[in-house]
Amino acid sequence: MTKTPGNYRELEEGIHTELADRLTYGKYLHLADVLNAQYPLSDQHDEMLFIIIHQASELWLKLAGHEVEAAIRNLEHDDFRQAFKVIARVKLILNQLTHSWSILSTMTPVDYLKFRDKLGPASGFQSYAYRKLEFLLGNKNKRLIDVHRHDSDVYEELRDVLVRPSLYDVVLRKLSDRGFDIDAHKLERDFGGPYEANDSVQAAWLAIYRDPDRYFEFYELAEKLVDIEDAFQSWRFKHMYTVQRIIGHRKGTGGSSGVPFLKKAIDTSFFPELLAIRTEL
Repeated sequence: MTKTPGNYRELEEGIHTELADRLTYGKYLHLADVLNAQYPLSDQHDEMLFIIIHQASELWLKLAGHEVEAAIRNLEHDDFRQAFKVIARVKLILNQLTHSWSILSTMTPVDYLKFRDKLGPASGFQSYAYRKLEFLLGNKNKRLIDVHRHDSDVYEELRDVLVRPSLYDVVLRKLSDRGFDIDAHKLERDFGGPYEANDSVQAAWLAIYRDPDRYFEFYELAEKLVDIEDAFQSWRFKHMYTVQRIIGHRKGTGGSSGVPFLKKAIDTSFFPELLAIRTEL
């Protein structure tokens, strides 16, 4: 009898091999489209890395936005448990995005400069999946959608998300519904404008943190929101540092100042009162 090598695995009898005209893994995921959507503008080896990292990041950002939209619906229907589940998923997605910068960092400045000029004005600042996620989390700025005017479908979608209540706006409404005295102008504000910290909101969170057993759902929700803040800031910092490592203080391809512009984002908080109460506890 011929001995089967230890590293050989027989094809099991039940595995499907006759797949003509049937749904396959490749057809279900449209892999012919996904895996053939890379079109380098140069013959430089590292441009493929650059393209795939950014394409994969866009998919993760799309999923993060999908999950935040679900969290908003869950909270609107008082389904806190499901909201906790999808918010926890968003944190892990952001962690995954942060890890991807380490892979991109294997590309040296010399490697990148060989094809950077071919990108023209194309820039990650034009990522509408990222912009949508920021809007959903509450970082609103009407001017940010100006770069999407060339694409009417994207522009209209972002404008719609801009004026809708963010995840944090919905959370504040839930606090009010449960009896916390939230200033009325925070509940019915212009949702298309930036959120500003408020004493009544801070007082509500402080009461929750001082009696977590009584307000456990909101206590747990607050920590889930801080998880997102933490993960998003880690992603922002790693993004900034990766850019600094590869291009130094050159201007961004999209026209920004580059690293100085990215550093400003690190000072932006989605849920400012949740950080401020740490000092008062």
